[in-house]
Order: sequence, then structure tokens, then C-alpha cells
Amino acid sequence: MIKNDIYSEEISFCENDLTEELFNAYKSSKYLAVDTEAMGLYHGRDRLCLVQICNESNLTSCIKIEIGSRKAARIQNLLEDKKIMKIFHYARFDVAALKCNLTIETQNIFCTKIASKLARTYTNKHGLKDLINELLGIELDKSSQSSDWGNEENLSQDQINYAANDVKYLIKAMEKLTLILKREKRYEIAQKCFTAIPIHSELDIQHFINIFEH
Repeated sequence: MIKNDIYSEEISFCENDLTEELFNAYKSSKYLAVDTEAMGLYHGRDRLCLVQICNESNLTSCIKIEIGSRKAARIQNLLEDKKIMKIFHYARFDVAALKCNLTIETQNIFCTKIASKLARTYTNKHGLKDLINELLGIELDKSSQSSDWGNEENLSQDQINYAANDVKYLIKAMEKLTLILKREKRYEIAQKCFTAIPIHSELDIQHFINIFEH
């Protein structure tokens, strides 16, 4: 366990997959907030380095994916469970990274970035930092966003705190966005967008670009 100095809460840190204890704790969750960190943004070249998970009880885990690791059976079981809603910010990238690196077919997706663009049409600021700041009044530190996530020795405490923050507030943000979407009669179209995410992710894995343009 790694102690999170900012929140005085414990973050579970695992290698290559969740422990059986953590898996059992997560499998009864209604929601799982999920994020990933990689060596870059090009699927197939830039490997997956970290998977972060948090549930509605704020149980937070960071799973370090080592070089050569191609399966994470417990993570896969959770993310392919249709009964659990998986919440991402910019799900398109994370879903592709999880499939490309760990052959995970993520099911039941909610993307807070898509939801923000449909709900918060009064702004063009849909990054996670702006979203969490407006909806929850919390300022996220994004200084570790562009850093070496593939360090095989040790990730820094700043990196761990950053990674945990990226999932810690997603469930509350999802709840706030859902209220706006339903109020503005846009929830149904948002759900249709979410179902299309795996298709866009597959196109990204195969490096097709803008095929829907004229």
C-alpha cells in the first residue's frame, strides 16, 4: 500500500493485475472509474504502463503493467462485466489502450468528456481539470501528466497522486453530468455515443483517421 499524502488515504499499488482481495472488493461495485497511463498516444507503439481504478466507496488502486505483460484476468473480468458501469474521461483512448495491450473488451461505458461536450455547451473547456473544477470545486494538479510512466524502478509519489486523482472524482462528475443531460433531454443521445466508443477505439488501434469525414 502507498500512502497518499494529499488525501491521507491509502492507494493500493499492484503489479500486472489486481490482487484477489481487491478484485473481490470491486466486483460488487455499481460504478468503476477507470483511467490509464501509457508511454505515448500511439497504439501499438506506446505501451500501457498503469491502470487506475476507483469505486463509489473511494477504494483506489493503481496497477503497474510491466513490459511484456499481455493479460490481466481480474481487471478484464471487471471491465467486461456488463452490470458495472465503467466511467472514463476520454474513454476512446483508454478503451483502445486496454484492448490493444491487455485484450480487454470494455463493456457498459460512460465517458465524462463526451457527456461534458453534450451537457456543457456553454463552454469549450472539456478537459478533466476544468470539468472537475467547475462541477466539484476541486483544483487538480496535472503537472505529472507528461512524465515517464514506464519507469521500471519506482513511480514517484507525485505520479501516484496524479494517477489516483484522475479516477477519484469521475463518479461524482458522472452523476453531475447525468443530471444536466437528463434536464436538457440529451441523456439518450449521450448513451448512443457511449455505445459507439469501442468502434472508434478499434479504428484508432488500426490507425484509421477521420473515416467519417467527406
